[in-house]
Amino acid sequence: MVDNVRELRPRAGGDTEKITINLGYVDLGHIDLLVQEGFYANRTDFIRTAIRNQIERHADAARQSVARKSLELGLRHYTRADLEAAQAAGQMLEIRVLGLASIAADVSPELARATIASISVLGALQASAAVKAALAERIR
Repeated sequence: MVDNVRELRPRAGGDTEKITINLGYVDLGHIDLLVQEGFYANRTDFIRTAIRNQIERHADAARQSVARKSLELGLRHYTRADLEAAQAAGQMLEIRVLGLASIAADVSPELARATIASISVLGALQASAAVKAALAERIR
């Protein structure tokens, strides 16, 4: 019987960020009513759908802004080899990401400071606490 069970929607995991919002009682009541009537599975399903609808509604403006600001879209992972190559070439990186920017765990704070001029992330930045501390004044 277990063989025919499928996950309909991927579970929240490493590719999500938890946020907290405050809603008025009337708005919350409307959400609960829509959930109760079967339009949404739960409050989270409603909120995710509402967010996706707003993102889609403003998709053209967002695309133009991404292009204007020279943002990389999605997931961008920086390895120690990436930073060592930049250092060898005498380059300083300007990291601009809309989504998730991650810096490998084996990147030392010294290497990060020597190769990263600035970081601007709309979304989330994953890096060791030491690297984040070393780059604190360069993170926008």
